[in-house]
Amino acid sequence: MLTVKRDFPLDTIQSGAMLGNGKTGVTIWGGGNRLNITLGCADLWDHRGGMEWTPEQSFENVRAALESRDEARMKELFASNQSGTVRRPSLIPVGRLVITLPKSAVLLRYEQELEHGLTRIIYDVGNGWEKSLLFYPDMSMYSVLAGFGFDSKFSFKLISSWELCQSRFAEFKLSEHDQLAERGFTSPSKQAGTGWEGFIQPMPADPSFAMFYRRGTNSFTLGFERGITDLENAAGNLEKFETVKIEAKDWWADYWQDMPSVSSGDPDLDELYWHGLYKYGIMTNPSGAVPGLQGPWIEDDRLPPWQGDYHFNINIQMCHMPGYKAGKFDNLRKLFDMVLSWKEKLRSNARFFAGIDDGYLLPHAVDDRCICMGSFWSGTIDHACSAWIAMMMFDYCDYTGDFDYLKDQVYDFMLGVWRVYEVMLETGPDGVPSLPVSVSPEYRDSKIDAWGRNASFQLAAIHRLLRNLIRAAELLGKQPEERWLEIERKLPLASICDGEIAIWDGLLLEESHRHHSHLAAICPFDVIDPLSDEWRKIISASISRWVKKGMGQWTGWCMSWASQIHTRIGNGDMAGLLLRIWKEMFTNPGGGSLHDSHSRGFTVFANIRGEIMQMDGCMGTVNAIQDRFLFSSDGVLRVFFGFGKRIRNIAFSRMFAPGGLRISGRIENDGTIRLTAEASRDVTLRIQTPTSPVFERRMTAGEKLDLIQPEDILIPED
Repeated sequence: MLTVKRDFPLDTIQSGAMLGNGKTGVTIWGGGNRLNITLGCADLWDHRGGMEWTPEQSFENVRAALESRDEARMKELFASNQSGTVRRPSLIPVGRLVITLPKSAVLLRYEQELEHGLTRIIYDVGNGWEKSLLFYPDMSMYSVLAGFGFDSKFSFKLISSWELCQSRFAEFKLSEHDQLAERGFTSPSKQAGTGWEGFIQPMPADPSFAMFYRRGTNSFTLGFERGITDLENAAGNLEKFETVKIEAKDWWADYWQDMPSVSSGDPDLDELYWHGLYKYGIMTNPSGAVPGLQGPWIEDDRLPPWQGDYHFNINIQMCHMPGYKAGKFDNLRKLFDMVLSWKEKLRSNARFFAGIDDGYLLPHAVDDRCICMGSFWSGTIDHACSAWIAMMMFDYCDYTGDFDYLKDQVYDFMLGVWRVYEVMLETGPDGVPSLPVSVSPEYRDSKIDAWGRNASFQLAAIHRLLRNLIRAAELLGKQPEERWLEIERKLPLASICDGEIAIWDGLLLEESHRHHSHLAAICPFDVIDPLSDEWRKIISASISRWVKKGMGQWTGWCMSWASQIHTRIGNGDMAGLLLRIWKEMFTNPGGGSLHDSHSRGFTVFANIRGEIMQMDGCMGTVNAIQDRFLFSSDGVLRVFFGFGKRIRNIAFSRMFAPGGLRISGRIENDGTIRLTAEASRDVTLRIQTPTSPVFERRMTAGEKLDLIQPEDILIPED
């Protein structure tokens, strides 16, 4: 298993070594003889602010305002309607533990042994002799992490986020909105005793939180709690280093067991895969909190960008996608359970927007209680957010075979999402259905012209939803509704203009844009085959325009999406290059995943607003690496489509696939392709390589099938 190494100094919070247990996250950073431990929490919400859906925000009213170009009316409809001065809910920073090493010491590097969850901080004691500090996260959740190697020569200082936000504001003359005091927070109370220190931070409308530590002879443990008053008792109950170590090693051994492996021939991309899955294990830990944009790694000296919220127009989906092919289904399930726990609110949203009692409507940006962030109307009415989550829920059932979950929860959610779309659709005199008002994520932002008829993104989402509904009905022994079949048959798969896929009717891609949403029929929704005779010419023209517009307005997370699109059109060399560009331009010295490029020249979103870390770029890259080896296209498993024709000596092992399958494959030095399929339930295997037709075979539960392609056709291997 890989050991990741990074050299100090690591001068920014998000460039540090990442540890955590899913609820809390830690970055370890610094330089010289100063080691900083920043603590964040994935569910530490200040819940004030935001927007509740109202009857005024009906589809009818929205359509009328947009068609009349009434910008003032749109702003009125989507203004925050919560009382008080706080506009939006936000995750809140926690604090920092500063450890000062002996004066002669110098931090050298960190080493993360991914297999065991161990982070070593290597330092020079002053004479060229190296020593190590050891850190393990507390996966039991009783504490945050424990460290070893700290004798009495190390000094400890705890600093609250309230103080750090004030200091950062004073140093950089930033907006007052970055200060906790501006949100009505008061200063924390501090307590200390023999071998322990801590603070309790009151919150205006939510339970307080506390950060504290306890030192031992040569170790320490860091803690975090909500709603406590007795810090001394809490510090006394913290787990000891040896206990945390044993629990962490057991947890990580279980996590890595049976993990699919890859060997791409590119050590940098292989490291991104393994290090990314390590971070995925932390941030999606089933016992932790559902991760938002930054996972649990929230900076300690400011409010997180975009409140650290749940963006459902791609970002949260990207954060979770590696779980399918990695087989980490419990890590996915908690996202779905959170969304399903919002059913009452989603019903209410649909009632006000669509005028129905059996719909579900999920806005694009919410907190952990599904309170809408407000004001950004084009995101709020982007119903593909709901459809995308519905697709992920169905895929979960397909991968796992958990059809009880499909019957009890997911099918109802899919139906409710469809019912809202059904209201939004209208049928013209020619009998062809269309979406009279539709949006494409963040295209033209929230301007009054940020909409059109038949946005390709929405059309693709509808078709994927209907195809999955039809299949779900069949799996559950139900009869698909005739209306689904009719819409699936008549609704365009995409808006076509001058032989290309358009943003919406009459509008081709005008500029470089970070959302590749007009191409969503290719990925993620997989409703057209870009290699088919029917679509090949249209896709070629669409990709040509996309390439001509360039990457000058792209951000970090959209690089992996572009890679996935290139994989699906069989352009494997570009699929790999995009991921290498992402590593070069959108990761910091510690490997942190950046929203904006760290250097100018590649994109205008570069070094213009400080360092913004988001986990979507990292997790999207892991998923794109998986896709280079294996993805599904309308029920056909396509293998090695993300590599160039000259590639040799690459392999992947036992990757999870739809239908309960596991697939392994390798390309040998002479170009021979070998594949293995394993079935966990009765299933029809359909599989192909870039140079073979589709091989089809019915498999039974427990069956294993070896295939070989010595030339241009896959055949069973004796």
